[in-house]
Amino acid sequence: MQLQQLRYFLAVADTCHFTRAAEAVRVAQPSLSQQIRSLERELGAELFHRTRGNIALTDAGDALLPLARRIVADTESARLAVQETVQLRRGRVRLGAPPSLCTSLVPDVLRAFRDRHPGVAMVIREGGSRDLVGLLEAGELDLALVIAPPGGEQPGVTGLLHEELVLVSAERPGRARIRVTELEGRPLVMFREGYDLREATLAACREAGFEPEFAVEGGEMDAVLGFVRAGLGPAVVPGMVAARSGLAVTPFAGPGLGRTIALAHGPGLPPTRAAEALHATLLAHLHDAARAGELPPGTRLLL
Repeated sequence: MQLQQLRYFLAVADTCHFTRAAEAVRVAQPSLSQQIRSLERELGAELFHRTRGNIALTDAGDALLPLARRIVADTESARLAVQETVQLRRGRVRLGAPPSLCTSLVPDVLRAFRDRHPGVAMVIREGGSRDLVGLLEAGELDLALVIAPPGGEQPGVTGLLHEELVLVSAERPGRARIRVTELEGRPLVMFREGYDLREATLAACREAGFEPEFAVEGGEMDAVLGFVRAGLGPAVVPGMVAARSGLAVTPFAGPGLGRTIALAHGPGLPPTRAAEALHATLLAHLHDAARAGELPPGTRLLL
């Protein structure tokens, strides 16, 4: 049974006339009649009473009619759904990002994407870079912004920008820059274990020859900034977050602290149209911000 045969069957049932049905579906009348005969042979029953000047449905035709209408309607719905998805009038994109990027870069990118593609649903997952890569591999994300580990390129991971890490505090800084060694003996507000920024801060302090002290630890980005505002101590945070925090910002003296933000793709299947569009929106946003001088000091594009 072919879909075209069902369309021809519906045309005859609606017009009660083979010639007019053929005109309606824009096919030669002998071809339409042949397809109806073929459908009847496959079903093992006549679908129409054929008398001179009168075409009427048989009992078998009556039974087929509502099913044929449903099949053709469902097929048309499927065609429109796929077409709208391809044209980005609908669909879904799933993006993962660390909390630090969800409070800085991601909101502006999603706003730009929503302006261009209002019919595409957006799903955001926050998490550490390792967890996000795992979700990509499991097929639960389309794209993920991650913090690239040192040591060179990785398959499926493209470096986007290098971001400077800075010290934020509730009080005005006494100097333009601070050295990592000056954090020794100064209790810090520290992120929870497994947080990329925690690992970067600990690594920098240990490389400088000391173990940092904590005034309070265990928070996510919003909690850490709140603790700093309350005067519990300073914290090391990304430059893009610091620029929006309203806190006093002190950069580190050279060589400073930094991290590489990268975009990771899932393995195997090619990206969806929505994922490709979000990728393009992200790159356009970063380049526009760079041209306008809107990236925080110490943040530079890598592509």
